[in-house]
Amino acid sequence: MNPDLEFWFAGSGRFGARCFSLLMQRIRFRRVITAVPRPAGRKLAHSVTPVEMVASAAGVDVSRTLDISGDPVILERLQEEKPFCIFVVDFSQMVREPLLSLPEPGCLNIHPSMLPAYRGAAPIQRAIMNGENRTGVTVFRLAKEMDSGPILVSSQLDIGPDDTFGDLLDLLAVEGSSIAMDGLELLSRGRISFREQDHGKASFAPRISKQETELSWEKPSRQVHDLVRSLNPDPGSFVLIKGKRLKIWKTVQCEDTGRPGEILGFRNGDPVIGCGSGSVQLAEVQTEGRKRTDGGSWLRGTSLEKGDILE
Repeated sequence: MNPDLEFWFAGSGRFGARCFSLLMQRIRFRRVITAVPRPAGRKLAHSVTPVEMVASAAGVDVSRTLDISGDPVILERLQEEKPFCIFVVDFSQMVREPLLSLPEPGCLNIHPSMLPAYRGAAPIQRAIMNGENRTGVTVFRLAKEMDSGPILVSSQLDIGPDDTFGDLLDLLAVEGSSIAMDGLELLSRGRISFREQDHGKASFAPRISKQETELSWEKPSRQVHDLVRSLNPDPGSFVLIKGKRLKIWKTVQCEDTGRPGEILGFRNGDPVIGCGSGSVQLAEVQTEGRKRTDGGSWLRGTSLEKGDILE
């Protein structure tokens, strides 16, 4: 890749930050654009985005905006600097004109799914939640409709039976950043070109709602296990026990059977809980206001015992 070419990066979240840190190893970014700090946590303190944290540490100029496509300062800098390519990854804003009409390669997105499957905000979580055993990452050019633009390159990866959202986020960021740079190199040599998606095969991955994070012991153990790992490390799944929230961070599928929610016995010291079919070992949990712990330690701090129902 020509070292004189200038790149911008627009992103906000953890996947974007990881991709940015990897891309920085191969190209120079003149500018990073991210969202303005938002209140978060119990104290609602304003904190910068993960992308800004990485960029600032690397000494890259960071521009904050509420609307990348309508910000007069950013649009002025766009005319002055004329970046060769803008990576838009895990960004919290819709990109519109005039950015969409930049000369090829234009605005490129690294999306953690095999497009057109799982378009939207939560492709990794939805793939795990749905019990998929294959996923992938796609580098495509942004278009007006969400995640619908022409594809430059893509790559498939397996999903292990115990892989979490966090595990796959890192794997897909590494793979996506690598193929993005390889794809740009091949594009510059005329070896590949953009290809349109098959829009008739599109599926969607909407943002995870709070209601979806609550576990139901009535579901089969595989679905319970998949939900837990799809929400680890964020936002986490939970159950209510005597009116208090217990977060479930890690489970292991078991073959024991019993009533949904029943403490059937123990495995490696952790309680085994009955599901609609099969059961799960509670390997890592967290009560409100406490640190994460193994399921056995948590149970010893309660009045619950074998045969009780978690409700």
